[in-house]
Amino acid sequence: MEAILTDCVHNSLRHFMSRNAIFMCDRLCAEFPSETNLQLLATCYLQSNQAYSAYHVLKGTQMAQSRFLFAISCFKMDLLKEAEAALCPPNEPNAEVPNGAFGHYLLGLIYRYTDRRKSAVHHFNQALSIDPLLWDAYAELCSLGAAEEATAVFGEAASLCIQKQYLDHGFAFQSLHGSSEDLNLGSRNIGVEEASPRQLKYMHGNNIKDHHGAAMSGGATCQPPNGGSSKTFYNTPSPMVAQLSGVAPPPVCRNVQPNGPNLSVLGADGSPRSTVNTTMQAPRRKFVDEGKLRKISGRLFSDSGPRRSTRLAGETGANTNSTATTAGNGATHSSKYLGGSKLSSATFRSVTVRKGQSWTSESFDEGVRHEVYDDSRSSITTTSTSSPLGDARSLEQEGGAMAAGGAIISGPRVINGALEILSLLRTLGEGYRLLCVYSCQDALDVYLKLPQKHYNTSWVLSQVGKAHFELVDYLEAERAFSHAHLVSPYSLEGMDIYSTVLYHLKEDMKLSYLAQELISTDRLAPQSWCAMGNCYSLQKDHETALKNFQRAVQLNSRFAYAHTLCGHEYVALEDFENGIKCYQSALRVDTRHYNAWYGLGMIYLRQEKFEFSEHHFRKAFQINPRSSVIMSYLGTALHTLKRSVEALAMMEKAILADKKNPLPMYQKANILVSMENFDGALEVLEDLKEYAPRESSVYALMGKIYKRRNMHDQAMLHFGLALDLKPSATDVATIKAAIEKLHVPDDIEESL
Repeated sequence: MEAILTDCVHNSLRHFMSRNAIFMCDRLCAEFPSETNLQLLATCYLQSNQAYSAYHVLKGTQMAQSRFLFAISCFKMDLLKEAEAALCPPNEPNAEVPNGAFGHYLLGLIYRYTDRRKSAVHHFNQALSIDPLLWDAYAELCSLGAAEEATAVFGEAASLCIQKQYLDHGFAFQSLHGSSEDLNLGSRNIGVEEASPRQLKYMHGNNIKDHHGAAMSGGATCQPPNGGSSKTFYNTPSPMVAQLSGVAPPPVCRNVQPNGPNLSVLGADGSPRSTVNTTMQAPRRKFVDEGKLRKISGRLFSDSGPRRSTRLAGETGANTNSTATTAGNGATHSSKYLGGSKLSSATFRSVTVRKGQSWTSESFDEGVRHEVYDDSRSSITTTSTSSPLGDARSLEQEGGAMAAGGAIISGPRVINGALEILSLLRTLGEGYRLLCVYSCQDALDVYLKLPQKHYNTSWVLSQVGKAHFELVDYLEAERAFSHAHLVSPYSLEGMDIYSTVLYHLKEDMKLSYLAQELISTDRLAPQSWCAMGNCYSLQKDHETALKNFQRAVQLNSRFAYAHTLCGHEYVALEDFENGIKCYQSALRVDTRHYNAWYGLGMIYLRQEKFEFSEHHFRKAFQINPRSSVIMSYLGTALHTLKRSVEALAMMEKAILADKKNPLPMYQKANILVSMENFDGALEVLEDLKEYAPRESSVYALMGKIYKRRNMHDQAMLHFGLALDLKPSATDVATIKAAIEKLHVPDDIEESL
C-alpha cells in the first residue's frame, strides 16, 4: 500500500495535479507516518504554492532534506531567522549545509536580505565552487558588486569540476548504493515484493501475451550527486523547459526502482540466469507474497539478493543480438528547484523503443541515445546479454559518462561540452558583471561577442536594453526591449525598465498597449503593475499610479524597483515623508539600488537639508560612478554647501560622462556665475544652446548674466527669448520679475 500511494503521488506531481498529490500524500502520511513521507507531503504543498502548509508539516523535523524544505518554506514566508536556523542549527555549529550548492545558495539569499553582505558573498562563492553551472549564484554576486571576473569563475577549475561530475565512473555506482529508506521520487527502493500496480500489470500482461519471451521491470530514476536523498521536489519533470529548448520532453518515469533488487536475467530458454553481485545483500520488505508474485508473473525469480541493474533482461529466440528497450515510461529525467541532480542513477546501458520498430540497437560510437516512447505497446520487453558490472567496466574503458537523461556520453564529448558551456557562460557572465557595476558600454561590447542565436534571446536583449537605459540612450533601449518582447512575448524580464523607457520617451500609446499586454499575460507579476503605474504617471494621474506600484510591492515585497517607483509618486504628490519610507524600503531589499539613494538625495535637496542630500547623492555615485545625472546633482549639492571648487570638478566629470546631457553644463554655468566668472559662464551657455536650443532656462540665465554686466539690451533680448519658449508658470513669474528690475542695480536688488 505504501509503495502504491507513493507511486501515485509521484505521478500526480509529474502531471502537475497538485491537489490529487496532496490528497493521496495525506493518506500516505496517515497510514505510514514517517519523516520521509512528510517531506513528500511538504513537497506537494510547495509545488502548489502553499508554503505555509509545508511550514507546519515540517516544523520540528531533523533530517537534512526536511530542514532544507523547511528553510524554503520559511524563506517564501519571509521568516528568514527560522530559515537560517533550519539550514545552520544553532546547537550544531559544524553541521553541513543540506543539499550542497543549493543549500549554500539559499543561505546566501538569507544573509543578503538580512544585510550580512560578507556572509552572503561567502555562501554564493561556496555554491559556485560546488556547482559551477549554478548561474543564479553568480548573478547574486554580481548584484552585490562582489563577483570576480567571469574568466576566473568559469575557468579551468570549473571545467574540471564539471568533468569530474560526469566522468567519474564511481558516480554512477553511487546511485546504486543509495539509502534504502528513501520513499520519494528517484530514491524509492521498489523491489519485487514492493512492485507498483503498473509493474504487476505489465508482468501479468507479459505472462498472458508474451510475444518476445521476456518480462519487464521498473525503469531508471534520478539521484542527487551528493549521495543524499533525491526528492520529488527536485525531480519533477519540466516538459515546458524541454519544449522551449527545442528538445522533445522525455517520457514520464512511472516505475521507480533505482536501488531495489532486480528480478533476474532470463536466458533464451526462459531459465533464470543470475547476474548479481553475491556480496551485496540487503533486507527486503514483504509487500506481496513472493510465491504469489511468481504465480502472477509465471516466472521463477532468483532470490540471490538485490540486483545492481534496474531492468529485467532477457533474450528472445527470434533475435540473438544484444538489444534493449525501455520499460513503459522508464526514461530518466530531472529538473531542479533551488537544487537537483546533474546526473541520474539510470541503468548503465540506455534502452530505447522506436515507434513502429520492435528493437533498436545501442550505439556507443555516437554516445547519444535517441528515445521515442510508444504508448500503444501493451507489452514492452528488455534484453541484455551482459551484466551491469560488465557494462560499467566497458563504460569506464570507453571513457563514458551518464547524463541526466540516462544517455551515455563519451569522455571527449563531456570535455568539449563543458568547455563550450563555460565559454558561453564566461561571455554572458562578464557582460552581466559589467552591467551590474554600470560599465554599460563595456557590457554592450561583451554581449556583441555572443553568437547570434544567443544574442537574439529575450534575456540578452533585455540586458542590452538595460545597458542603453543606464546610458540614457532611450531610443536604442526601446529598440532592444521591443525586440526582446517580440522574441518572447510571454517573458517579463526587463519589462518594468521597458515601461520606464517609454515613459521617458513620452510614448503614451505604446506604454498603454504594453501595460495591457503584460496584465493579460500575468496579473500576478510586479512588472505588469509597474508598467501600468508608469502609464498613469505619464498621464499625471499620480494617485492611481501609486496604487498600481503598491500592488506591485504587494505581489513581491523584494522587488526593489517597485518601492522606488512608489517613492517617485509620493514625491510628485509632495508627500516627502512617505517617499522617504519607500526609498528606505527599497534599500532594505537591495543596498546597491542607486535609484533609491538618488531619490532620497532629491527629497533632502528640496527640503534644503544639503548635508543629507550630499551624503545620499554620494552613496548613489559610489554605486554608479558613470551616471552623468547623479554627478550633476551631487555637484549641485556641493555647490549649495559653498564647496564650489569640488562642485565645478564634479560638473566637469558629468559633462565628460555624457556630452548630450544639458543638466551638468547648465549647473556648471550657474557655479561659474556664483564665482563671478561671467565670461566662462557665457561660453558654457553658448555651447549649451546647441544641445538644448529650446530650453528657456538657458536664455533666462544668459539674461541675468548680461544684466549683471550692465548690458541691458542683450539682457532684455534673452529674457524675451526665454518667454517666447513658453516656460512653466513659475519660470514666467521669475523672468517677468527680472525684466521689471532690469535697471535696478544688483546691490540694491539684493537688499530688497
